[in-house]
Amino acid sequence: RRTTAFIPRDLSMLTPIDEMPEDVDRWIRVDLSEQMVIAYENGEPVRGFVVSTGLPGTPTVTGTFNIRMKVRSQTMSGGTPGNGYYNLPNVQWVQYFYADYGFHGTYWHNNFGNPMSHGCVNMTNADAKWLFDWASPTWDGKSVWYSSTEGDPGTLVIVHE
Repeated sequence: RRTTAFIPRDLSMLTPIDEMPEDVDRWIRVDLSEQMVIAYENGEPVRGFVVSTGLPGTPTVTGTFNIRMKVRSQTMSGGTPGNGYYNLPNVQWVQYFYADYGFHGTYWHNNFGNPMSHGCVNMTNADAKWLFDWASPTWDGKSVWYSSTEGDPGTLVIVHE
C-alpha cells in the first residue's frame, strides 16, 4: 500500500494562512505551494500527506469550502483527444469540495509532491481512504453519491497558495 502520510510535528515549512479556524472540530488544509494536505482535529495537526495538485494550465481552486459530496469510486474523464484528454476508471475515495474539485485516490502516477492534476488533489489510494473515512459527511457505506446535509455539513477545507 503506497502512502505519503506522516505525523505532522514541524509544519514551519507551510505557507502561512491569514486565519486559522477556531471552534472547528476537524478541518483540512491544502498548501498548494508545498503540495501538502494537513488534517487538523481540535486545533492540532493529526496527519499530513504529500499530494499532487493542479498543473499551471488547470490549477486547483483556492478558498474556503466544505466537503459537499462523497463517492466511493467513479470514472473520471475530460479534456478533448489530443488536448489533455483523460479517461480514468475506478478512481477511488472521491470527496468533492467545490464544483468538480476534490480529493481522490490516484493509481496512474507516483509523482506526489509535484503538480500533476487537472485541478483535483491527487493522493495515494491509502491516503485518500484515510481522509475519506476521517472527514465528514460520514458515508453510510452503501450510497453511491453521498451528500453533505444541514446536520452533517462536511469538513471544512482551506486551499491556499
